[in-house]
Amino acid sequence: MQTPVDVTTTPAWATLAQLQPTIIDGPHVMRRWFDADPGRSERYTFSAADLHVDLSKNLLTDEVRDALLELADEVGIAARRDAMYSGEHINVTEDRAVLHTALRRPAGDSLTVDGQDVVADVHEVLDRIYAFAEKVRSGQWVGATGKPIRTVVNIGIGGSDLGPVMAYEALKPYVKEGLECRFISNIDPTDAAVKTADLDPETTLVIVASKTFGTLETLTNARCVRAWLLDSLVASGAIEDTDEARSAAVAKHFVAVSTALDKVAAFGIDPANAFGFWSWVGGRYSVDSAVGTSLAVAIGPEGFADFLAGFHSIDEHFATADPAHNVPLLMGLLNVWYVNFWKAESHAVLPYSQYMHRFPAYLQQLTMESNGKSVRWDGTPVTTATGEVFWGEPGTNGQHAFYQLIHQGTRLIPADFLAFANPTHPTKDGTVDVHELFLSNFFAQTAALAFGKTAEEVRAEGTAEAIVPARVFPGDRPTTSIMAAELSPKVLGELIALYEHITFVEGAVWGIDSFDQWGVELGKKLALQVAPAVSGDDAALVAQDSSTRGLVTWYRQHRH
Repeated sequence: MQTPVDVTTTPAWATLAQLQPTIIDGPHVMRRWFDADPGRSERYTFSAADLHVDLSKNLLTDEVRDALLELADEVGIAARRDAMYSGEHINVTEDRAVLHTALRRPAGDSLTVDGQDVVADVHEVLDRIYAFAEKVRSGQWVGATGKPIRTVVNIGIGGSDLGPVMAYEALKPYVKEGLECRFISNIDPTDAAVKTADLDPETTLVIVASKTFGTLETLTNARCVRAWLLDSLVASGAIEDTDEARSAAVAKHFVAVSTALDKVAAFGIDPANAFGFWSWVGGRYSVDSAVGTSLAVAIGPEGFADFLAGFHSIDEHFATADPAHNVPLLMGLLNVWYVNFWKAESHAVLPYSQYMHRFPAYLQQLTMESNGKSVRWDGTPVTTATGEVFWGEPGTNGQHAFYQLIHQGTRLIPADFLAFANPTHPTKDGTVDVHELFLSNFFAQTAALAFGKTAEEVRAEGTAEAIVPARVFPGDRPTTSIMAAELSPKVLGELIALYEHITFVEGAVWGIDSFDQWGVELGKKLALQVAPAVSGDDAALVAQDSSTRGLVTWYRQHRH
């Protein structure tokens, strides 16, 4: 793999550094830009598949855009993108290809990587998932007592949970009537207890998602849920209390998303009911793999195929669109512009759709696990700030919580606003179309953030002079507006792929490996070392640092 370019030494970086102090040349610059340039909105609004993306309310000029695109050329983003798509091992610390884009390539495509046609492999697994999903949805798959499945419980963590639960919540209108999915991830026993409390074990199917079938949290939860299901079946008299009956029940009520078939079998799951994925699929990029099996069951094979088609349409856009109209490229470069030249430390994602309420949390893992790095892919230190804290809540809830900081605070917080033209639940309050009222907030917030409110405008409203400063809005707060006609499986796939490629662009600029996550490992390993001390091993306790030793001692003294 080629040594990464030190982005701070490029001519484009120097140009951007010179441009940044000139952008805000007085108050309300965006007002002046829009007044002086009637074509600004049209020039900075783009289409990517079904997405309508307006970048015009960013701190963006033609000179900045051109310098950002030149920066992309100087660091070789196109070449790195092509290397990723073709299966080169760009995940250098793990010596792996990065091929989440192959998960959504259509049947009939071919891509040979390390001697294997990965597209053929993907569709072989997809066909098995679709056949399984149809069995569950049709009632052909039954539990130990012959009853059809009514609830699917997905047990995973990280990418094996965040993606499926986000997509399930977003696509609830597409879920088969009479079928429900629940998701267990936290090793806190409360999670499993609450999620199973009101379930009928006779109609519950559990999907255990762990590539290695060794993830501590996932396997612990799986064992707890297995015990709940079997003990409940025995207690109700549904099955006999024998090893044979219990084993048969596990085979009927548990399936796996894993490639460790020996461990799957040891757990009691029939390896024929295990759906695998590959080392070139990172957890946070895996919702469109077998990790999405629960979603495929919920929305059906046709819906899941539309979901994959949405991903693929953005993959094609990113690969083929002219750079000046390439939405993931431009949005990724804008994030670099804000992080490195405006010192932005966070980025808000604000979906005006209640169904998208888990999308910001999903993006937290995608972006922060990918780009939270301090060394480049060749092991040398980074030369500039990397990553940003992603966060957000659905509108309009956020307006009554944290928008104050974005509007009038001292920190620059770029924000992405997402909305859909057609509601899933059209309602009227008398003569008022509630969805139009809802989206009026979407439109108004980006305008208010961009254009603000002057002291003169505040005074003209009759405001007492003493409180005029408190009611001034400075404006010039950057936002991107992303709209689609509706929130469908295809559009959701497009949105996820958009942010995947935005994340890729940022990592490529910074010269980091966006596809490993070694920072996740240390805490997990230390937890295994601390566990004996927590359980009462005094020798293990003495081996801990003084703070940890004191905390564990306090815990042991107060545990009932």
